[in-house]
Amino acid sequence: MRILSRYLLKQHVAPFLFALSALTAFQLLNQIARRLGELVGKGLPWSWIVEVFVLSIPFIVTTTMSMAVLVAVLYAVGRLTADHELTAIRASGISIGQLMVPLLSAGVLVAVVAFLFSDQVLPRSNHRLRTLLSDISRKKPTFALKEQVINELQRSRLFLRAARIDQSRFFLREVTIYDLGDQQRKRIIHADSGHMALTPDQEDLHLTLYDGTMYEIDRNDLKVFQTAQFRRQVIRVEDVGNELRRTERDDYKGDREMGVCEMENVIRAARREEELNRRRIAAVRRNGLRALVGLRGIPADTAVPYGSFSLYCKALRRFAGFLLPQELRAWDRPPQRPGGAAPQSRDSIPPSAGGGLLDRFNEPARRAFTTGVIETPRLVDVRALEDRVRAAAIRAANYKVELHKKYAIASACIVFVLVGVPLAVLFPQGGLGFVIGASLAIFSVYYVCLIGGESLANRLIVSPFWAMWTPNVIFTALSLAGLWYLRRQATVPRRAALWRRVRIRIASGGAG
Repeated sequence: MRILSRYLLKQHVAPFLFALSALTAFQLLNQIARRLGELVGKGLPWSWIVEVFVLSIPFIVTTTMSMAVLVAVLYAVGRLTADHELTAIRASGISIGQLMVPLLSAGVLVAVVAFLFSDQVLPRSNHRLRTLLSDISRKKPTFALKEQVINELQRSRLFLRAARIDQSRFFLREVTIYDLGDQQRKRIIHADSGHMALTPDQEDLHLTLYDGTMYEIDRNDLKVFQTAQFRRQVIRVEDVGNELRRTERDDYKGDREMGVCEMENVIRAARREEELNRRRIAAVRRNGLRALVGLRGIPADTAVPYGSFSLYCKALRRFAGFLLPQELRAWDRPPQRPGGAAPQSRDSIPPSAGGGLLDRFNEPARRAFTTGVIETPRLVDVRALEDRVRAAAIRAANYKVELHKKYAIASACIVFVLVGVPLAVLFPQGGLGFVIGASLAIFSVYYVCLIGGESLANRLIVSPFWAMWTPNVIFTALSLAGLWYLRRQATVPRRAALWRRVRIRIASGGAG
């Protein structure tokens, strides 16, 4: 069995390496075809262009590693079946389950490597790639703008969308500007048309908008909403130069630029914020009822602890001192978010003064007593807190999706071994065409389910766990059904042959 295991693994190594390199090269060429035109048009040095495509390779490898496992299993097992080697092996008393042990062991090893790669290498390459592309966007920024797409003009602050963009005259039609730079206010500008131009020093961008409306929303007080119409409005976008400058340090990270433990830290903070706001909603409602009878409000309990890390992160934290670089050792610190302090004094309602029966109640209680109409206390505050609860839940769901995606895609290396073996045994004469066709069909179904589940989970329709793990569960169930069918095929002929020998023996004994 040891010799047979080495032989099976040897038959899988070459197809796996070939499939991994071929699929990676194919997707890399696709990236080059899509991006090369706009990068060359900006007049960038070739070292920057090459770096962009080199930093794209880790993301490609993360998706193609599980694909290569399926291609290798289909090709190697199919070839063994077509050459009747598998028949000889099974005739010697070795079952399909025993044959799959070394393949599953190899699949587990590849899954571990894929997970560590996606957790430690991929986030850093994604972060560096985003920073590099952001630096490149400052070189001829108008060249990279696309129609019907939200374009980032200033990092995490200013975004632009236009229905039509004339690159020759830098003229825009049906323009929408999203200004998120102010932490207190959110501003949205709609304009019929606009024009872009760089300042003489090539440092700033001037956006001249015509015939539009500007909306401002106060994030702290939803009752404050301002609108202003204009015939001509000039927006100056600073530090959007036409020179190449590399960012030395960028501390902002998106969900795809974080490792597992960093995302768990964000999820813990989001869960804590969600629970804090739920307690505040309960306190506002409770204090509203207490105010009707003139009782003092009770502050909400804000002692909400952070959740614990997973076993993987706890083990990584223990060895982080010599495994991780200095800048990545602070992931276990609880993020500091506003809102953890005790409620302000306005949430506490003082008792009313007076000596009579009605004087013992405040004004809302007196109106309710005389008119029979009970007003909803602090309805605006409750709605604002409910919005914060939903925002925290959505933020936690977004990061949970990326977290489970890392585990699910890595586990797909094991699932595809289970899928590939029964397919290759059932269709031994398919050849290379069957391997390519079956692989493409399985990949398409798997990633369509993955993308659809991600969309549903981000909208809080399904759980992030089931959104990411459902494709693995479906294909595992199908593969187990296929293995059961193969075992049944091998068992029924043996039972039929045994019953035939019994009948012959009985017949010969009766004749004697």
